[in-house]
Amino acid sequence: MRTFILLFCLALSPFLAQANSGEKKAEENAGPVIEYVEMKPKFTVNLAEPKRYLMINVQLLVEGAEHVEKVKKHMPLLRHEMIMMLSGMHVADLQSMEQREGLRLKTKQLITDLLGKIQNSDGFRDVFFSEFLIQ
Repeated sequence: MRTFILLFCLALSPFLAQANSGEKKAEENAGPVIEYVEMKPKFTVNLAEPKRYLMINVQLLVEGAEHVEKVKKHMPLLRHEMIMMLSGMHVADLQSMEQREGLRLKTKQLITDLLGKIQNSDGFRDVFFSEFLIQ
């Protein structure tokens, strides 16, 4: 019985090796890593109107492991510039979907410019707001 099991395993080993090499090739062809990097903690900034604030959660779409590390390394600079841009905005400028999309595009341009000044903005693809609250 042991001999049968041993012969069966030996007979299957070439097929298992081929299956593993196919998985490795699929991983190699998968392309670069695409990751969402959350800017933690959420942004909470005062708006121009008294006792009004904006709370926003920002996700950065970054392609490539080395670019993800670059974005994480420079997160304090990115957060500072985001706070400066968002602080003091008017509630009326954040009400419609078009205005919020405009803010998203302005944020994307800001981050692209900042990363371009530091090294380059390669790898940074987009920015998304996963939470948006005006209080």
